[in-house]
Amino acid sequence: MILRAEGIRKLYGEFCALDGVSLAIDAGEFVSIIGPNGAGKSTLINVLTGVVRPTAGAVRFKDRDVTGIGPARLARLGMARSFQLVQIFPDLTVLETLQAAVVSRLGRGTRLLASLAADHEVRERAREVAELFGLGDKRHARAKHLPQGDKKLLDVASAFALRPEIILLDEPTSGVSTADKTAIMETLVAASKRSGIRAIIQVEHDMDIVFAYSDRIIALHEGRVLADGPPAALEADRRVVDTVIGRRAPAR
Repeated sequence: MILRAEGIRKLYGEFCALDGVSLAIDAGEFVSIIGPNGAGKSTLINVLTGVVRPTAGAVRFKDRDVTGIGPARLARLGMARSFQLVQIFPDLTVLETLQAAVVSRLGRGTRLLASLAADHEVRERAREVAELFGLGDKRHARAKHLPQGDKKLLDVASAFALRPEIILLDEPTSGVSTADKTAIMETLVAASKRSGIRAIIQVEHDMDIVFAYSDRIIALHEGRVLADGPPAALEADRRVVDTVIGRRAPAR
């Protein structure tokens, strides 16, 4: 078991965003978290990645209690995250963006970005990740000039540059065309296999993407786990179909 959440409860005043959520992620799994708006998906990801401390419950990563320790410390332990809204510096090039991510992993935050090109380890790791995500020929392009699909890839690639064991993705295909969605997912899965990522967790609204790539799906509703199982089981669960999916997902 690489990641476990136990009895997570999160209150915002009198509003209960998460109410006793428990889950366990094994090495080798691709797990999707789904649910209607307000189900608690983003709050759960924030708790798992240490951004938000739960009101009750605990998060354990590699048998270590990491509840609320913050994303920076979790990154050093081997957990990384990408965001629904692209989190990149628009005026940096692709290579500079990836170099900055590598520097944060190596603990060299005091180094000036302008001097990074002289650091062989940083430069080579950044180039390696750029190639891994098909961005090698665009490594000198500024992020703001990239197509939206490539911006998404760069955001995910920045998380991969941290050399994580597990990665959490917040709607990795939002805001891009249908064709780009498939390309992003295929690139992501291939990069994960080549990089030795042990597990992937994604929050995703596109049910075609969810059912095409997930080993397991966790459905949330009103801050609680509605269902947790393989795609076929959730397709057959009328509660999930009526509450979350809205229609039968196409057969894979």
